[in-house]
Amino acid sequence: MALAWSRDLKIVWRDAIVLVPFAQHLPLARRAWASGGTWLPRIETTQTLARSLGPAESPLGTQISFDPAIDRLIARRMLHAQGWAAAWARNDARAFDHAVGSVATIAHALARAGAAVPPDRRPAHWARGRALVSAQAAPGATERALARVAFEWAAASAAPATDALYLLRPSAWIVVQAGGRDALSMSLLSETPQGTPCLVVNSDPDIAAALGELGNDISVAVCSNFENEAQRTAAQVLIDLNAGAQPVALIAQDRLLTRRVRALLARQDVPLQDETGWKLSTTRAAAAIASLLRVARGDSSSDEWLDWLKTCIEDWPAFADATFALPALERALRRHGWSHPLSVDGSALEALPARLWQAAGDVVDRLRSRRMQSLSAWLGATGTALEACGAMTSLRHDDAGRQVLEALHMQALSGHSPGVGGDEPMTLEDFTAWVDGALEEGTYLPAAAPGAVVVVTPLERAMLRPFGAIVFAAADQKRLGAMPAPQPLIGDALALELGLPTATLRREAETLAFAQVLRAPKVALLRRVDDAGEALAPSPLLERLELARSQRGFAGLAPAADGGVGLDLAPMPIPRPLPTAGVLLPARLSASACEALRTCPYRFFALRLLKLRDADELDDELEKRDYGTWLHAVLYRFHVTRGVPLAFADEQARLHAVASEVQQAMRFDAAAFLPFAATFARFAPRYVEWLHACDAGGVQWLAGEVELVARPDAWEGVEMHGIVDRVDSVPGGDGPVTHLIDYKTGSAQRLREQMKSPAEDTQLAFYAALMAAQSSTGDTIGAAYLPLDESGALKPIEHPDVEATAQRLVDGIGAELARIRNGAPLPALGEGRACDYCEARGLCRRDHWPAGSVAG
Repeated sequence: MALAWSRDLKIVWRDAIVLVPFAQHLPLARRAWASGGTWLPRIETTQTLARSLGPAESPLGTQISFDPAIDRLIARRMLHAQGWAAAWARNDARAFDHAVGSVATIAHALARAGAAVPPDRRPAHWARGRALVSAQAAPGATERALARVAFEWAAASAAPATDALYLLRPSAWIVVQAGGRDALSMSLLSETPQGTPCLVVNSDPDIAAALGELGNDISVAVCSNFENEAQRTAAQVLIDLNAGAQPVALIAQDRLLTRRVRALLARQDVPLQDETGWKLSTTRAAAAIASLLRVARGDSSSDEWLDWLKTCIEDWPAFADATFALPALERALRRHGWSHPLSVDGSALEALPARLWQAAGDVVDRLRSRRMQSLSAWLGATGTALEACGAMTSLRHDDAGRQVLEALHMQALSGHSPGVGGDEPMTLEDFTAWVDGALEEGTYLPAAAPGAVVVVTPLERAMLRPFGAIVFAAADQKRLGAMPAPQPLIGDALALELGLPTATLRREAETLAFAQVLRAPKVALLRRVDDAGEALAPSPLLERLELARSQRGFAGLAPAADGGVGLDLAPMPIPRPLPTAGVLLPARLSASACEALRTCPYRFFALRLLKLRDADELDDELEKRDYGTWLHAVLYRFHVTRGVPLAFADEQARLHAVASEVQQAMRFDAAAFLPFAATFARFAPRYVEWLHACDAGGVQWLAGEVELVARPDAWEGVEMHGIVDRVDSVPGGDGPVTHLIDYKTGSAQRLREQMKSPAEDTQLAFYAALMAAQSSTGDTIGAAYLPLDESGALKPIEHPDVEATAQRLVDGIGAELARIRNGAPLPALGEGRACDYCEARGLCRRDHWPAGSVAG
């Protein structure tokens, strides 16, 4: 078309300019023109043409830079300068942050719309816009104020680089239109001197006609859920490649779905070119910086320190043994339960992990040594810290790392970036929030794989490109054809007056792009009907396509082929494990170990003999177990320091004082401990009341946290070991009774049910056996559980015949140990409530046993 037009006008092609919509069209247009046998005109986009004419004017001061992270920072400072907005920021920080984002977004849109206005008409454009923004009758005064700030910011922006295009005098302008009119291109044509040939090549089809054409091979796949859609999308790509349709375009409508499909295709070694990428914040390089800033906060946990160290440990300078030190440091932190860095005792660490912990502390201390400083200074300090821990080395040698440094303006080796974001001081929290925003706004674009046969691209960039097939996933009501949100702060009516694309115009552009991709030789549309429990209807554009075809008498869209391969799998039940482990018997058994042996021999084998266990968590969140440990310590210290009984109020006050001392010693955060403190406040008067009743009955506290050891003859050298919470002397009919008490913070009702069958109890019987082994006089022994969580008065749950039960326990465990030594198996029983929460259930494969199997 353009060649025929040029012959009639005798255009000199070497002086002509052809404008195409996207940079991806440049090589295609140049090849197509070269095949026509004429001089090659200058084929560009408006942006590449402007860049070729010279550098853009640099923004000064607070002018818009079009860097989202920098401009959000500038917008924040501009709003803080407004008295009403500064108060808003203090009272509702989250809403203020949303307002900052809206101001930056609409200011960018206004500045781009202004750049499409000829330079000589631009002052009038801004004056007219200023009047419109000031006069708008929107219901929200705050929105109007924010819109005026955004407008004035956009109006003060630097002259766009595209202004140089108005000075060009080519022999002809040819504009290729796809997906709707480009405002800047149309503005250039309108300002072209009279007599200069201009041609607009409109490639957009008539939508109704395009949707109603029988056309090419178009199919639809309806998927059950996210994973099913991802798998069928990847399978469709492979089907098209195997059929020789290359390259295949994968339309990126859903960022998360596209990443999943990429991963599935990577397993098949399919080379891809990704033109959309993913958020920088999700890359490992971003995690290295974000984790460093997290540990610089005062409230960081030991787990967060470990996460940071794992990102940089391999490149830590002048520390050759750092990779060996980190596992040892992690083991020590978990073993001691040091969930907060302040609780770490460096003197208790071995030499190598102690050196690493000291080096890490030095890096972090230098980073957070300054409370307030400018963005440039924070960037410099962060760069220095990254150099000190070795992370900067890996960032510079990683493609994503280089893009992260560029997004944060840390390209210089020192990390300094003078003048970035101004000199207004900011806190570490402000800087961390800025970094998080910059990484969230930035996009990581991976390099194309050699010989890429699949191109991941957004819908609008797929237009006019010679793809052999198009795979279009996420064709559902939420992600394709839905009405876009209106422009923030100003609404669509005012946006139209100011030259901004309205929601209707953006929807029409999407419809045109959809009609364009339907021209491909083969198109597969996929959608899911369930989105994490939410029902999804098909896209309005998909419904419009089917309706247009049915109105022309064509059959409905064909179902896409399911590329899944069915497999017939024979059931392979796993028999109950029957290990033997006589040589692994430990030298010492506790009450809980004996309980494990009695409950399930396999549980005893896995958790006690093999010593398998989940790694301890290092978090600051207090759990019921932490409360129980604290309460045991409180009661022990209370009784150790108790003299003569005091009055009820004094006794209770002293108990609270001891509780506060223990809380401080265990470094429990007051806010996190608040629910347990409330529980203790209800417990204290009930405990003192029970204690005074014991005093009145002649009960004497003898000892607490008593560690006992015994060597029963029947156990053949294996020790019994346990710690008794409390030992009292209780008056009895035949003399004093040595009474053992075990504190319990769990369910009292469960303990009462357990005592209905006292022979099944292990813990009290075990402690009684230990105590009996210490006595040479044969004193009477009693035992009870004391449930501390009951709502009413405290009532011990007595073991009715603990001495006899203790002897049976010792004999029974001794017989079991003898059987294990002689090679008897340790079967998994798979019965009772213990299976519901057993840590070894994944090892014994309880859920995969054949039906009807029995324990060996």
